[in-house]
Amino acid sequence: MKKVVIIGGGLGGLAAAISLAAKGYNVQIVEKNNHIGGKLMPYKLGSHQFDFGPNTITMPQIFKRVFELAGEKSENYLTFQKLPIHTRNVLSNGQILDFTNDHTHMKKQLAQVDEYGDKHFHSFVDEITRLYTLSEKHFFYKTFQSWTDYVSPTLASALLRVRPFESLHHFFSRYFRKREVIETFARYATYIGSSPYKSPATFSMIAYLELVQGVYFIKGGNVRLAESYEQLAKKLGVEITLNTTVTKLNVDHKKVTSILLANGETISADEVIMNADLLKAYPELVEKQYRPHFSDVKRNRYEPSISAFVILAGLSIRNPQLLHHNVFFSKQYKEEFQEMFQEQKYSKNPTVYISNSSITDPEQSPEGDNLFILVNAPALGRNGEAEMNPHEYKEHIYSLLESKGLSIRKHLVQERVITPQDISTKFGAYRGTLYGLSSHKRKDAFLRPSNFSKDIRNLSFVGGSTHPGGGSPMVVISGLNVAEVLAKRL
Repeated sequence: MKKVVIIGGGLGGLAAAISLAAKGYNVQIVEKNNHIGGKLMPYKLGSHQFDFGPNTITMPQIFKRVFELAGEKSENYLTFQKLPIHTRNVLSNGQILDFTNDHTHMKKQLAQVDEYGDKHFHSFVDEITRLYTLSEKHFFYKTFQSWTDYVSPTLASALLRVRPFESLHHFFSRYFRKREVIETFARYATYIGSSPYKSPATFSMIAYLELVQGVYFIKGGNVRLAESYEQLAKKLGVEITLNTTVTKLNVDHKKVTSILLANGETISADEVIMNADLLKAYPELVEKQYRPHFSDVKRNRYEPSISAFVILAGLSIRNPQLLHHNVFFSKQYKEEFQEMFQEQKYSKNPTVYISNSSITDPEQSPEGDNLFILVNAPALGRNGEAEMNPHEYKEHIYSLLESKGLSIRKHLVQERVITPQDISTKFGAYRGTLYGLSSHKRKDAFLRPSNFSKDIRNLSFVGGSTHPGGGSPMVVISGLNVAEVLAKRL
């Protein structure tokens, strides 16, 4: 029986493992951490439970497809719960705009905060629907294995129709007029680790996912998705090896001959899937002479995406003004991205995202709020240095939120800070980034690193740093795409 070894047990690797195992292949996942799911990692602080990420679930049909490929029903494993009003945006002027896929409610709010946006909202929805439909049809399910895949007339036509030359911020400015309202939509650029002033308008399709399809939460915590995939994978016979670090891929005649582990053992495989940050893991695990098409110099040319400064705060009370997802916007929104990408420094007045999942599922934190507080942060410098004092910056964020009426310090009972350096160490993330590379250059936005090595015949890649991109649905799609190609090859 042909064997596939998957390095890393994130959602992409799990999806690939389940798909291949369901087709009868021998699959082994080797994961360096003591949990499966990658960044979708649980934290428990006292009675407060947190998902490290992702906190926002969209496209549940993609996650359900993994179960269906194995002949299973997702509802036997987990429950997707739709959030009627999913995100409370606190604008920099203090006004509130709640995001929902109830368009009557959206228009009613826009009539109060942006009359132009109210009048053009339906046109906006029509356009983001068109962009999503084109992207889904022509980009999501392609693997682009050779240069000929990129020169298809159909693909070229589709590419030109998804607004590749317009910035995301400019696109939203077509349909909304008030600066503070435009910024609430422009924030979607951070879902791909980028700036709205540089990333293509194509990614406005993310607004379609949230404002048309809707936002979901998984009962018991989003981490239940990874746990359910793990359960299904084991049921199909996938071998999952935790707490095991891969140190090298042995290559001969353009093929991986074996995988070397930190304990000195080796594993042989017919195919190897790397479900790790490609920008970091590929150069570290494969000697440079075996990857001439992906040199260290080429890797260093990629602009890294944003990282994150995270505070997990368990409180003894519930703040009534919070929804499941909340964003407190900076008064210097454009400057914030300038500081992160050009100046490589932390913003003094950042936009702050807060997930409070216990509003939806009180069992996640029965005694008070479980606040997952995230501030966008610059990638680490090349030598990995930190550029702020974590304690001081945490206190600064608390003060900022308290100035906006959110009571934290006097009700704080549990706390943990996670820095970009922690993300780099824990997840093997290139320069501590969340998405590997940014989408500022059109090449990086539309021609992300291929799912298949150009130099090693039996090595492929899944995850957010490769095609089709970042975000948990895209990561799962990458796993399913690669599994489909490998099944035919094997």
